[in-house]
Amino acid sequence: MTAETAQRWESALDSVVVYAQGAVCRRLAGGTVPPDGRVRVTGLPRSMEPDSLRARVLGAPGVRVTEARVEVEAEPRSTGTPDGLQREVERLRDEYAAAQGRRDRQLGRIEEVRTLRPVPPARRREDPHRRTPVDAWLELAGFVDERLTGLHARLVELEEALRRVEHELTVATDRLFRASSDAPSAHVETTVSAVLTLDGSADAETGPDLELELEYGVPGAVWVPAYRLACRQGDGTGDLVLRASVAQRTGEDWTGVRIALATADLRRRTDLPRLRSVRIGRRQPVPTPSGWREPPAGLADLFAGYEAAGSRPETTGAVWAGSAPGGAAGGSAPVSVPPPPAVVAAPAPQGYGAPPPAPGGSPFAVAPAAMAPAAPGRAAPPPPSPPVAGPPQPSGGELDYAALVLCGPDEQRGRRGRLFPGSSLDAVATEYRRRAEAVAALPLPGHAVRPRESAGSFDHRFDATARADVPSDGTWHTVTVAAIPVGLRTEYLCVPSVEQTVYATLVLSNATDQALLAGPVEVTVDDDFLLTAALPTLAPGGVRRVGLGPAEGIRVTRRTNLHESTSGLRNNTTVLDHRVHVELANRLARAVTVEVRERVPVTSEPDVRIEERAGWTAPEAGTGPEPRHAPGTRIWRVDLPAGGTAALDGAYEIRIPAGRALVGGNRRS
Repeated sequence: MTAETAQRWESALDSVVVYAQGAVCRRLAGGTVPPDGRVRVTGLPRSMEPDSLRARVLGAPGVRVTEARVEVEAEPRSTGTPDGLQREVERLRDEYAAAQGRRDRQLGRIEEVRTLRPVPPARRREDPHRRTPVDAWLELAGFVDERLTGLHARLVELEEALRRVEHELTVATDRLFRASSDAPSAHVETTVSAVLTLDGSADAETGPDLELELEYGVPGAVWVPAYRLACRQGDGTGDLVLRASVAQRTGEDWTGVRIALATADLRRRTDLPRLRSVRIGRRQPVPTPSGWREPPAGLADLFAGYEAAGSRPETTGAVWAGSAPGGAAGGSAPVSVPPPPAVVAAPAPQGYGAPPPAPGGSPFAVAPAAMAPAAPGRAAPPPPSPPVAGPPQPSGGELDYAALVLCGPDEQRGRRGRLFPGSSLDAVATEYRRRAEAVAALPLPGHAVRPRESAGSFDHRFDATARADVPSDGTWHTVTVAAIPVGLRTEYLCVPSVEQTVYATLVLSNATDQALLAGPVEVTVDDDFLLTAALPTLAPGGVRRVGLGPAEGIRVTRRTNLHESTSGLRNNTTVLDHRVHVELANRLARAVTVEVRERVPVTSEPDVRIEERAGWTAPEAGTGPEPRHAPGTRIWRVDLPAGGTAALDGAYEIRIPAGRALVGGNRRS
């Protein structure tokens, strides 16, 4: 029984894991196993990677999958008409062309009427002067004016109708472009299915019905993290909701599926290196048989009569997608392809009539150049050297015996009557994969960061708590992943030496075992949306600060005073006495904590001394929301009650030898 007559099982998409680029989908199918064990599972997307298919039996230890193959079926649609969106776009295009034609004809009529003017007859030399017929002139001007008024009124209506149709056409075209790629094409319906071979017997408890799990990879899926933070004033906790902006154009709509988000690279190699042993001596291990055999004798003589009949006119070849080797084409639709060139690189027909390649050489062979006509003015290339005898090294496609296609008499002489890996699946799926990978170029939302850039050298996975829907339209869709408990406190920060403004900040602490990736966060305070800020990457146990903007209810004022003097026995030391006075005023209805930052000069000269006289403190290195501070940073932390004020005083002296001091200049900063 061939794969075409295998029993069909419908499948449903159950879960999807979206990686940094690409996704892995998991489908479930079930049914009664036929006696021959051949099952065709339908519903696979057209952009799937054929080498990524994996299948296993669920809940039946005695049954296993012995073969899994991806096949494509293409057949004309029964209706023969495009879908609704395509029909709407075509209708609006015709309507737009008709409206544009009516507008252009109206413009032509206006131009004809506008050029109407009186033309007096030619006057001969002996004719006396004629009197101008003013009444006729005025009557013509009135006619032109009245006619133009009506034509311009009609032109306004036609232009308004043209703008309306143009807007509808633009909207319909955009809807067609953003429509789900899950819908079939306009005239050909392509179906991708997995043909499985089951072996074994089910247990008595399981019965004849089995459940299969199919897993495959698809390109054309990307995601970036986003957050929503809800907090209340005066409360030390907050609700941080992890959301993801997901875009996919894989060719199938994700409806009601479990979604997981991963930062790993799906295309990264995961195979382990293999170190082969080095043997010394005459005895060597026997190589594994590859199935290759010598080509049959007289293979070239099979087509002698075909060549004697004369050359046939060149026609465009047709590749039938979905027809398995040895089976009927069924309802497959031909896809026209140009005839192959004279010299092509083709896989060597291992085991089916071609000599084995050289040891360690490439499994691909090049057709002899002598069979191709030489270009005018160029010498024919020399024939290739005979292949070196040795064990064959077939590729994966050549070992897929069921996918090999027998070349007919119209092929080149080096390919006639021999088996080569078929390319019907690649011919159908290449265009779909190219369209799917276009989502990687989508512009990112504001403050969004690619997950591979923010995750660093670690990989993380986030599982959504509820099922979600993501259509295959190539646009961003928001998916709620989970709520993350975070520690939260509100602090106010000001640097009056730079700007006399107090800024409100949120200090986030991540107490979970998962990292929070960088991305936009929508901050809501007391159920009122405040702003959208950029959340940096927050490792497990990390603390970072998120700015919320100026706090208008807290005022800060800074004044400085400089006194210059000399000291020492010979007045050989210049003393610069700096004094800083900072005043804070809290106009809010609650108590706040304000962090005031100042700066003290630093020096690397041993003769220059800096003495501080203030109640500020130096920040501890590597602690706090900002682990790195500028050298010379000093901090005041002040608790202000509602409506309270505070005054801060600080001072430091700079002692410089008189020979090193500069004369004049600005000594205040």
